[in-house]
Amino acid sequence: MTTISIIGSGNMATAIGTRAARHGHTVELMSRNTAKAQALAGQIGHGATVGTYGARPAGDIVIVAVLYAGAVDAVTHYGDALAGKTLVDITNPFNADAGGLATTAGNSVSQQLAAAAPEGAHVVKAFNTIFGGVLAGDKPLDAFFAGDDAEAKARVAAFLDSLGMRALDAGGLEMAHALEWAGLLLVGLARNGAGFDLALGAEAR
Repeated sequence: MTTISIIGSGNMATAIGTRAARHGHTVELMSRNTAKAQALAGQIGHGATVGTYGARPAGDIVIVAVLYAGAVDAVTHYGDALAGKTLVDITNPFNADAGGLATTAGNSVSQQLAAAAPEGAHVVKAFNTIFGGVLAGDKPLDAFFAGDDAEAKARVAAFLDSLGMRALDAGGLEMAHALEWAGLLLVGLARNGAGFDLALGAEAR
């Protein structure tokens, strides 16, 4: 397996990091809150490490697991340290009451990150249509992803597969906005009776 770097130390960083470690990956956590990252590394175990926030990540795959409002700032802060990396945007840019999105078509968070990223870094949208609690359950799941770079997408698909998930390619990075709406749909279903232990999936007929 390989090293996966995660920027952030919140619920989704915990869920992704825990699942990745269980499936044989080494996890590097990078957070502005070093103490929180260290505590999370201890919780994850399996050799999880803590990197310096803003330094070059150890992993070729770097998961941007911060709130959407801080995602562009995080990528900008890292700057050239992210050159050549595959950046995975997991954000859901919900508005204040989670009744809509703060982004528009052609201006998804993923596209904003791609514009802010250094040369050679490629953004893939993934994980935003899965609740952290469901992800942590370590059961088979469908994982939708989107991106423009074929190599980066293949790397993310292989990572998703390694976690016991079915990687489903939704298309180019322009589809990231559709995936953001899918995240909003998931929350709407959960809030209106389906509960927060559900997951979106695709089934051939």
